[in-house]
Amino acid sequence: MKTEWRIFLIIAGFLFGATILYGAWTHGESGNVEWVGTVALLLSFLLCSMCGGFFWFVSRRIDLRPEDRADAEIADGAGEVGFFSPGSYWPFGLALAAATAALGMVFWQFWLIGAGLLAVIFAACGLLFEYYTGTRRTAEH
Repeated sequence: MKTEWRIFLIIAGFLFGATILYGAWTHGESGNVEWVGTVALLLSFLLCSMCGGFFWFVSRRIDLRPEDRADAEIADGAGEVGFFSPGSYWPFGLALAAATAALGMVFWQFWLIGAGLLAVIFAACGLLFEYYTGTRRTAEH
C-alpha cells in the first residue's frame, strides 16, 4: 500500500499546484477567476487526497506486501490472488438499470429516475450476493 498512497498524494500535490496556478492565471488574464475549472481542479485534488489518505491509513495497519519490500523475491507474490466470477448476468442488469435511471434524468421524468435507481439497488444487491444464495451458493459460505 506504500506505493499507492505515494502515487495518489503526488498527484494530489500536482493538482493543488495546478489549481492555484490556474486560478491565478485566469484572474490575471481576464480579471476574474474562471470558477468552473478552478473548482474542478480543487475537487480532483480533494478526491486524490482522500484516496491517498485512505491508502496511507490502511498501509499503517497491515503487514508489508511483497510490492512494498525492497528485498522481496518474485516468488513471495505467488499464490491465490482472489476469486473472480466465471460468468454472471448481473453486470448487464446493473448497466441496464443505470441506463434507465440516466434516461429518466435526460427527460426529467421522476418516475423513471426512481424506477431506475430502485433497479440499480436491486441489481447491485444481486451482484453482491450472487454466491451467497441460489444455485451458485458455495460450500464455504
